[in-house]
Parts: sequence; structure tokens; C-alpha cells
Amino acid sequence: MTQPARMHDVPARMHNVTDETRQIVDLVLDYSRQRLLTDDNPLDKPLPPAELARLAGTTITEPGIGARKALGVFEHVLAPACITTDDPRYLSFIPSAPSKAAAAFDLVVSASALYGGSWLEGAGAVHAENEVLRWLADEFGLPAGAGGVFVQGGTLGNLSALVAARETARDRGIRPDRWRVVCSAEAHSSIASAARVMDVEVVPVAPDATGVLRGDAVRAALAEHGDSVFAVVATAGSTNFGIVDDVASIAEATREAGVWLHVDGAYGLAAMLSPAARGYFGGVEHADSLIVDPHKWLFAPFDACALIYRDPELGRRAHTQHAEYLDTLTETSDWSPSDFAAHLTRRARGLPLWFSLATYGAGVYRDAITSAIDLAARIADEIDRRDELELVRRPQLGVVVFERRGWEKADYTRWSNRLLDDQHAFVTPSSHAGRTNARFAILNPRTRFDDLTGILDTMR
Repeated sequence: MTQPARMHDVPARMHNVTDETRQIVDLVLDYSRQRLLTDDNPLDKPLPPAELARLAGTTITEPGIGARKALGVFEHVLAPACITTDDPRYLSFIPSAPSKAAAAFDLVVSASALYGGSWLEGAGAVHAENEVLRWLADEFGLPAGAGGVFVQGGTLGNLSALVAARETARDRGIRPDRWRVVCSAEAHSSIASAARVMDVEVVPVAPDATGVLRGDAVRAALAEHGDSVFAVVATAGSTNFGIVDDVASIAEATREAGVWLHVDGAYGLAAMLSPAARGYFGGVEHADSLIVDPHKWLFAPFDACALIYRDPELGRRAHTQHAEYLDTLTETSDWSPSDFAAHLTRRARGLPLWFSLATYGAGVYRDAITSAIDLAARIADEIDRRDELELVRRPQLGVVVFERRGWEKADYTRWSNRLLDDQHAFVTPSSHAGRTNARFAILNPRTRFDDLTGILDTMR
């Protein structure tokens, strides 16, 4: 009677170095090399579900379809149905433009089989990540003891910071009937998402006419809601407009009330690296916590958010998970990244940024961010010169919002769809105060002035 295969023999084909393994690795590295060394990858666009299913066919089978065929399906069917986020004409949402060094090193992170959750298992990786976090903390004016962790994205970063803020308030003996967090009415949607997860109430405060939240408005909200407010969120570069709140006056209000100040700088805080924008960010140095997303304006691959605490011990107290099998980690004072956010298992996602910074130097980053800010100002001037267009707000950072006179929502939608169908650009409509508009999110150093004027020409 034939004996069933032993379990430890079954995965040998997947894990041992064989001729098949060498072929798979060569195929994947050849494709990756070609993609990384090409600057004119197509913009591409999504396909309807039925069409994508027809073209891809069935790929998961008992015997497998083989690496060559699987990679062919990805290269010729699946990848072209994804919009290329680092295309210089990808100007929607907040783009991603990872440096070549960061994107290449992302392969190394996976190939090295690293675990980034504990110092015990990943001390070298954690050391490199912490060097980046220390550099960022210095740029933002935080004290020498500041530190934190790289998490998945801004939503998880904001959630983790707000959980630490609430736990800190609880440790002070505050027990309101309802916890509240104060933020701008134009704060990122992740603040409301975090509040739903935490079952707390958001107190939206109206910014001034320029979109900036200021200390006096925050002070009034704090006076109204008292100790029930465990945190105030200041936005350092709103997603829709790139507007920076008056962090200095907000920090003064939070210090008076003894309330945690969190700065959501997922998109815009990286602009502090540029001398052209640093003046917008006074007061960030007073933050109790802050976030910035390297997969946005720090040219790292998806996904990475740097979460930094003024006092990391407060983050550790809020987030360390306890279990018998974790005792060997939690009974030491080692710096384990899993202790500082709402996660346990984690990839060493800060390493691609570390490698890119170490390779190119911080000065290249400052120049790249400055070039985007300068380009945004230049295209804003061009929009002002065109009679058919109107700026909604003058850009502070790299987001330019404008309207086409006489257009309704349907006009913007047709225009946006045509741009993508023609592979000209990816520019989705946005809106403000009930009015549809167009929006350029300028971040990619390869985006040129001629790219933007060419898009404007299609609105005539």
C-alpha cells in the first residue's frame, strides 16, 4: 500500500534550491530589472471584472501553471489592469514615486526573510529603521528621546497614536462619559475612521477662510468639551488642498489644557525637509505624536508610515501585547517595533527608505521636494493666466485645485475618463463645498511643466 507523503516532504519543491527555483528567481528578477530600469512604463488602466476574468483565465490549479505562464499572466493581463502610480502624469489622490534605490531594495527586504517586529529577531533591520526615525524626529524638532515605528499607512498610524493618547488620559485618572477628539472639519477621513474603531466622538472644528485650523477655534472646542477631549489633531498638509494648520497656535491651546497634540502629516509633513516650505510648520516640535508617509513624498514603495512619539514609552504602554509565548520579548527593555502600534507581525517596511536615504543623501530629498513645490506654484500661475480656468486656492505645497468655468460634475467626469482612456494622464475630479473641481497632486520629480500644461490644454 502506497504511503502518503510526509508533510515535511510536500513543500520541498517550494523551498529547496533546485533548477526550477533558479528559473523562477531568474524570471522574476529579469522582469523586475526591466521594470525598474524603464522610465516609460505605460500608465495603464483598470478593466471590467468580466473582461479581466476572461483574459486571465484560471490560474490556481492543483498541479500549478508554472512560473513562466504565471508571470506572463501578470505581465500581460494583470499588471496592465493596474494604474502605474509612479507615472509622472499620475496626478490623482496622493501619488507614489519610489526612488529606484528604494524600489530595488524592497526586493532585498523580501529576499532576506526578515522579521521586523522584535529586536530579538531583527535587530539590524530595527537599528536601520530607527536611524531613519531619529533623522525624521530631528528634522521635525522633536527631543532626543523621541522614537516610534514604521506601520502600514496613515490610517493605522493615526489610529495607533490616538489609542496611545486615550490610554495616557486614562492613566491620568480621567473617566468621561464620552471620549472626544478635536480636529479640523477638513481633517483626513482616517481620523473619523479611527474614531469609529475606538468608539469615540469626533469634534470637527471649522477652519478659517483659507482652510487653516487655528488655536482660537481649538481653544473654544476644548473649553466646551473639557476633559472628555483626549487629543487634538492638527493637519500638516491636508490631502485635498495641501493646507497646513497653524500648529503653533494649536500647540499653545493644547498645552494650556494639558491635552495630547497629534500631527497628521501623512502627506505634507515631508515638506519640512524643504527650505521653501519649512516656515509653514512652526509648532510641530511640540507634538506628542506625529505621522508622515514615506510612500508619498519621501519616495519609498508602498506601504510605509512613520509614527513618532515624543515619549515612546507612552506608545509602548498602550500597545504592547502580552501572552505567555511573548514573555521572552516583553520581559526585556529591547526596542521591539511591535510594541508601539496596533500590530504585532510586521515587515521591516522602513528599510527601503533607509537604503535610499543612505544611497542618495538627504540633500537629494530636499531638492526633489522643493522642485515639486516650485512646479505647483508655476502651474498655479499658468492657471491664473488662462481665462477658462480659476484657482480654488493658492497652493502651499504640491496640491493645485482649480475649476474649469462653466463645467459641471459630468463634464469633469467625461474629461477625466477621456484622459485615462487616451493614456494621457490620470486626473480624477475632486470637490470642495459642494463644487466639483480638478486637482493636481504634484509629487513625482519626473513630472514636467509641459505634462501639466498639456493636460490643461485638453480642458479648452
